Amino acid sequence: MFLGALLAVSLGGCKEAAPSSPFPKPERPVSPIVSPRYSNEDARDSVGEAETVMKLADIREGMYVADIGAGEGYYTVRLAPLVGKTGRVLAEDIVPETRNALAQRVQRENLDNVAVKLGKPNDPLLPDRSFDRILMIHMYHEIDMPSEFLWHLHADLKRGGRIVVVDADRPTDRHGTPPRLLICEFAAIGFELTRFERLADSESYFAQFESKGPRPEPKDIPVCPAG
Repeated sequence: MFLGALLAVSLGGCKEAAPSSPFPKPERPVSPIVSPRYSNEDARDSVGEAETVMKLADIREGMYVADIGAGEGYYTVRLAPLVGKTGRVLAEDIVPETRNALAQRVQRENLDNVAVKLGKPNDPLLPDRSFDRILMIHMYHEIDMPSEFLWHLHADLKRGGRIVVVDADRPTDRHGTPPRLLICEFAAIGFELTRFERLADSESYFAQFESKGPRPEPKDIPVCPAG
């Protein structure tokens, strides 16, 4: 009931994008990247953040998982043992220095099933139809062009794959994303919300999306209101 009502409210507020732009520019502000880490790893472990999120996302052995905006690799190094020797983790970041530091950590910790990639701000440059799960943890509010970013991700999932977003329920200029805005922006690209859970810190949430059809042409993507 909650999911249906939330989706209906979100889509009802969408407006058509200006036809002059291939991808619509969002009305919402964007938070700057201020650090390669969301919080201290020990503090995150103390509330069981990664364990909870990976359980909700149903990460299993043999899966191919992308960690978008991986930063210092908090999730990357915890995903690696879960997917095991037959699975793979691709850790992506758009800051060269952060990407390089993460590559050194992966090498230092002998994570043979992990690859590290430098992406672009509006395109993570993932291989098409390759991933069972794509994780976007505390970084969605930093995406300048969400419609373009999600349009590219749409092609990167395997059949039945899922995108998981963890973010704070606050305005996008305060390093969070209101759930209704998130759902609207995903729905505009052809994704459906299939699970929504509040996390232990009460401000953050887990949102899971699956493709419900073909991705639209860029000119047909609606703009979602920020309010």
